[in-house]
Amino acid sequence: MTGPTAPTGAGVLPGHHGSEAPRQDSADGGPAPSRRRRVAAWIAIGVALLVVGGIGGAISAANQWAARDALDPDSAGPAGTRALAEVLRTHGVEVEVTRSRADALAALEGGSATLVLPDAPALSDDAVSQVADAADDVVLIEPRSRTLDLLLAGSAAAGFASGDAVAPACDLPEAQRAGAVAPGALYAVGSRTGACYPVDEGFGLLVQDDGARRISAVDGSVLFTNEHLADEGNAALAVNLMGRHPVVVWYVPSAGDTDLTDTDPSLGDLTPPWVSPVIVLLLVAGVAAGIWRGRRFGPLVAERLPVTVRASETTEGRARLYARARDPLHAADRLRIGTLRRLAALLGLGAHAAAGDVADAAAGRLGADRATVRGILLDDIPRSDAELVALSTRLRDLEEAVHAAVRPERSTR
Repeated sequence: MTGPTAPTGAGVLPGHHGSEAPRQDSADGGPAPSRRRRVAAWIAIGVALLVVGGIGGAISAANQWAARDALDPDSAGPAGTRALAEVLRTHGVEVEVTRSRADALAALEGGSATLVLPDAPALSDDAVSQVADAADDVVLIEPRSRTLDLLLAGSAAAGFASGDAVAPACDLPEAQRAGAVAPGALYAVGSRTGACYPVDEGFGLLVQDDGARRISAVDGSVLFTNEHLADEGNAALAVNLMGRHPVVVWYVPSAGDTDLTDTDPSLGDLTPPWVSPVIVLLLVAGVAAGIWRGRRFGPLVAERLPVTVRASETTEGRARLYARARDPLHAADRLRIGTLRRLAALLGLGAHAAAGDVADAAAGRLGADRATVRGILLDDIPRSDAELVALSTRLRDLEEAVHAAVRPERSTR
């Protein structure tokens, strides 16, 4: 058994610079190489921070654009509806985009107008009804169950279509002129509501027309976006539904336009106002402490270690402790552990093989009695120094026998 040996001669201590000689400039008058390395390291850190900040800003901007993109008439992205707004303008229809309820109401007061309304979860029922009542026509392009029940009594969501084109199958002139489309969401018909584009038990278009006012509901996220407007009769259906009046007021509601007062508070609402500045201050302090207490940049300095301890001294010292304690069983365990480790490697077993498995493998390799081999490696308990010496001899003989059986060409016998 051998113990660890402390390194002799010179050692290296990470992060320790010892007593450094004064910095010297290079022959050409420039800074020393170690100083240049430190400057280059700080420049690299600055560049890395700028890159990370740029990536974070780009991701944040992309998330904001994605949030604004869906069914937005100012968006040219795949989920936007800018193409539809431009098509309406080419047909002589004025499209006015509003992003607050007050602006939408003001635009609707100007005369005959059609209100295009996506889903508005931030508005109360009274607010949705107020905006809808101010319009001559209403086109719901992203209706949810609440909006359907509010403006088209008795109507409700009824699943989704398979994506195949469907004929109008109704008497609505606007749908007949548009022809077949591939609807997305389907709706169940209310008591006073007409329907077009039937699929199973639902319909792709709901229309409630009392002669003076019309309310339509259709899944514009599938039919009217920039990505799908040119498919089938999508563009014709959109223009026919929205172009009945000279003005289209396209209301894009936002969370800041809410009139709800009983919404669940956010985490920012629940925390005191001083929490955010304190978090930022702690982050800055942590970064400053890391720079202050972190390792300095530069080469490692070699330092001669003062003490050398030979492995034989460690082994002899441990042996004397076992002898003084009169603990032959503990000494036998150390001998067996070493033998088991070497036998496991010799027999091709893993480093974490169980002692019983190593003993059985050794017995099988030698063709010996398993109980005898297990007694040597596991079960026999030495009760005196003489028995410990005898066990040590048996362990050595067993290991040599296994070595001769596994590698006969290297056997010393």
